[in-house]
Amino acid sequence: MAQYALYRLPHQDSYTYLAQTQGTPLIIPSVEALDGREGFVFAPFSPSEECPILLMQPDVVKVMRLPVAADSSCHHAETAVCRTADSTPSWDAWDSDAEWEDYAKDFACFHHELTEGHFDKIVLARKSKVVGEHADAEQMFMEACHRYPHLFVALVSMEQSGTWLMATPEILLEGGKQEWKTMALAGTMAAQSMSQSKEAADDTPIDYWSAKNIEEQQIVTSYIEHILRPCSDDFQMKGPYTVHANNLVHLRTDFHFHLSPNHSFGSVLSQLFPTPAVCGMPKEKALQFILAHEHTPRKYYSGFVGPLHPEGHTHLYVTLRCMQISDGACELYAGGGLLKESTDMKEFEETKQKMQTMFALLR
Repeated sequence: MAQYALYRLPHQDSYTYLAQTQGTPLIIPSVEALDGREGFVFAPFSPSEECPILLMQPDVVKVMRLPVAADSSCHHAETAVCRTADSTPSWDAWDSDAEWEDYAKDFACFHHELTEGHFDKIVLARKSKVVGEHADAEQMFMEACHRYPHLFVALVSMEQSGTWLMATPEILLEGGKQEWKTMALAGTMAAQSMSQSKEAADDTPIDYWSAKNIEEQQIVTSYIEHILRPCSDDFQMKGPYTVHANNLVHLRTDFHFHLSPNHSFGSVLSQLFPTPAVCGMPKEKALQFILAHEHTPRKYYSGFVGPLHPEGHTHLYVTLRCMQISDGACELYAGGGLLKESTDMKEFEETKQKMQTMFALLR
């Protein structure tokens, strides 16, 4: 199996193709052990023998302009992916009653812990499987680049991980040398729920959001601030403000910081990940509860991905809005943050909205 990745940074009209033709990607024992290393990293939500942290060290690197939308074909490697037999599949083709029943059971389990006061917030994820015909994964990558110009789009295919496509809005850590930035991205609404007067997302006032969304975003913001202030010589925050991510809007706070000499990149990365945006608070307790009780293992969903060059240009993004692609099937993943006031049907509908980013590519 070819070891390769394609990625397109937000707002760019070119993409990068990477391939490792000699050997296999390195297996990295921990997030902190990425310190001082370079390459293209693909990390799972929780590293394990089945889903390790992978570091591709490419010997082929090409930067190319995106083809025009009418001619989005590109063939660096052949990869089979799923496309449903009907060219316009409905939700019913993949959003089955069994998936709702599994989610409802998980929700009841997770929500009980919230009402008992064991967590301030916890994230519940699920997957949905689409079975169908074969198509070209790279063509879907190109289509995603055109559909989602504001998102980080990547197609990753490695023997140990399988093939994944993602279009994600969330920066985990970006920058180089000592200058870095990250974000708190939490709180979700359907974009169409905003009135016409709120079309310019950045101008949407914070009080337009529900108390639940504001609280969820503040939990993530407070955690990141708690991690970064002691590590930084120059710490700046901006937000929260509203941003569009395809069919959804989120609350976002930006952080810019200068990493002080007595703190390492690997240490900061390991403290940040996973953030409460994909895990919960208290962090370690929420992580262990998710691993023990979530119906479906997340694998590489809600992990992170991107080029890693700590002394140059690093772009690590949280692996959201993604699907795993195999022979004749696609598994779509999504999740959402739960608080005491969360309800199962509303949260389930939110996961459907998030899955729409990848589902639209199967039409």
